[in-house]
Amino acid sequence: MNTQLTDIKPGLALVLFGLALGVVLGVGFGLYEDAFQDFISEGIAAHPEVHNSKSQHKIWRYVQRAHFHFTGIAAFSIGLLLLVSASTIKRKLKKVTSMLIGLGFFYPVSWLSIFFLAPSIGRKAAHSHIIAELFAIIGVGGLTIGILMLVANVFFGLLEERKPE
Repeated sequence: MNTQLTDIKPGLALVLFGLALGVVLGVGFGLYEDAFQDFISEGIAAHPEVHNSKSQHKIWRYVQRAHFHFTGIAAFSIGLLLLVSASTIKRKLKKVTSMLIGLGFFYPVSWLSIFFLAPSIGRKAAHSHIIAELFAIIGVGGLTIGILMLVANVFFGLLEERKPE
């Protein structure tokens, strides 16, 4: 089985890392929720001019979204990567496709960065921060292109290894 996974290992590494981060965040919530809440409260207290009564709850939701997206995107990406492995996509393109799907890891990183930025710069500024936007673009863009490559192969026979004539 290890040889069948060789071509998808780059993307699989990102996906499994994202899954691990999602689990770690979940465990962290269970063990240290007060520390997360204190981080938010202290940021709001230090920068009240960029916050309102909803900020505490909304910022807490950002880190929860990171957790949900890390685990959710990883779960379906593992399935996609197994399809890539079983597909007729050219070997070199399997690595590219797996990496693109693995880049979906960066979408939850976007939510995590918003969580860390929002207490000091405000929710709106955190959402539109270049770091958060860049992570979102890389994550959604890579995942979308990877899925399109897989669909092109599975349903339309594109990107296949050439058969010797």
